[in-house]
Amino acid sequence: MAQITFITRDNETTTVEGKSGSVMELAKDHNIKGIDGDCGGVCSCATCHVHVALEYFEKTGEASEIETDMLELDDNVTEYSRLSCQIEISEGIDGIVLHVANE
Repeated sequence: MAQITFITRDNETTTVEGKSGSVMELAKDHNIKGIDGDCGGVCSCATCHVHVALEYFEKTGEASEIETDMLELDDNVTEYSRLSCQIEISEGIDGIVLHVANE
């Protein structure tokens, strides 16, 4: 089980718990504003773009090459950008804070 906190562009904070699957699926299940996941989680859009809070970035690790290529198409990319569809829920990410990049 992992607790994940999402902070939207409107500064709405929502903390949810998940056991498995991707962070994007969890966000969609809880109607997190700005996480659309239009491609269904296959890393072919950037509608689930998040910025991992600096202190938690080590827990998620860096983006893969395919993920990085997709993120390059987004205007809001930072060095802490990830696609939430590529972050798997596990106890290892418990407590992370994600800032939603999209509106």
